Parts: sequence; structure tokens; C-alpha cells
Amino acid sequence: MKTSTAALAAWFALAAAAAAQPAAAPSAPTTPVGIVADPCVGRTPQTDWANLCRYRADNAATPPPRSDQPRVVFMGDSITEGWRRFDPDFFEANGYLGRGISGQTTPQMLVRFQPDVIALKPRVAHLMAATNDIAGNTGPTTLQAVQDNIVAMTTLARANGVRMVLAAVPPAADFPWRKGMEPAPKIAELNAWLKAYAAREGLVFVDYGEVLGDAAGAMRPEFSRDGVHPNPAGYAAMQPLARRAIAEALAGPRR
Repeated sequence: MKTSTAALAAWFALAAAAAAQPAAAPSAPTTPVGIVADPCVGRTPQTDWANLCRYRADNAATPPPRSDQPRVVFMGDSITEGWRRFDPDFFEANGYLGRGISGQTTPQMLVRFQPDVIALKPRVAHLMAATNDIAGNTGPTTLQAVQDNIVAMTTLARANGVRMVLAAVPPAADFPWRKGMEPAPKIAELNAWLKAYAAREGLVFVDYGEVLGDAAGAMRPEFSRDGVHPNPAGYAAMQPLARRAIAEALAGPRR
């Protein structure tokens, strides 16, 4: 699939803008609300903090999994969303579903893990998250809190017979929407935990930094326009690692 320079520039601008949006504090409604027939009507970022409505129609229109093609759902942020956008053939040819949302953090993904992953009855869930936690998109957090959210999503997957692929946080030397945070050491620390947790729990771990990153923990310039989001060449480099990790998860058995 060919992607024009203008389309790439527009995508990276949108991703950066979404990531830069601060977490909005819920505002008091003018009229009482609670359990309603359709919470997606008139929704706002305050009333749909986790963006549960984003994929609701897509989920409803998704047919049951095919018996001859195990379903895989990719959960994540703008890096996952961009993968589906720039490399649709990779998803469509393999029966993969993309459920990435730009700017999201792990607590938001945890809230939507049931409708956007479990309810779709995949055999495998591919989780790539925490770039935006490290950037503080939904406010200050701790590595322990991020780890707890990942453990919670893994627990949900296991309880429903879904095998997990845990992806390392992709390399980044800086965040264009939040400069000066020096994320590389935090990314390295979280990735060390992800690798150890996956080994301890019998999960599949995949580190795209092996092909995307340099020795300093930055993303290689030929694979990204902004140092955070892969470009089509970056996603092409990630493909073989993803295929291998998914095949390993499907082969099982997993605990």
C-alpha cells in the first residue's frame, strides 16, 4: 500500500495532537444522567473517558471468528492505530483486528478491554501500550500502576481463553507533544519488567525495538518521522516479529 507524504504528515499531526490533549476533569451534567439506552449519543471526552464508543459500531458489525482463521486483536494506542491505517493488508489478509486509539494510556485500555477485545472472541490478543502513560497523558502515574493495568488485562484474557502477546514499549528518545521527559530509561525499565513477567507467566513477549531502535534507546530516523510513531517502513520491519510472536502464541499451550 502506498502512502503519500501529505497523508503521513496529516497522520503524525493528528497523533501528536491527540497525545497532547490533557486529561479532562469530568464536568457536572446539567441534568441527571445514569443508565441510558445509548451512552454514545451526545458523548463527550468527559462522558466517554475511555472512548468506549470509538469501536462500538465496528464491534457490532464484526462477524464471529472463522474456524479456519484464528482471530487476533491488536490493542494499543496511536502506534497500533497507525499500524492498521498504514498497513491494512497485513490486518485484512490475516484476519487481524486493530483496536488502537491515539493518545490512550493503560487505564483507558483496561476499561475497554472487555468490549474491544474479549467480546470479539479472539484466540490471541496483542497488547502494545504504555508510551502515553510514560508521557503522562492522563496524569501522573507510576510504573507499578502501569504494570497493574497490564496484569489486569492479562488476567481478563486468560479467564476467557485468550492467549496474550505482550509487546515492549517502542523506543523513543523524546515525545514531540511533551518535550524533555527523557523517556528512554523509563521505557527500558518497563520493558525489562514486561520481559520478565512474560517469561514468568508463560506469555509471548515481542520487542520491536530490536528492529526499530538504536543503541541509545531512540527510534531509528529511517523508521519514524517524529521519533515515536513508525512510518510504513517501520511497520514493514515489525511485521516478521509480529507474525512470529502470534504463531508462537497460537502454538501454545499457554498457562
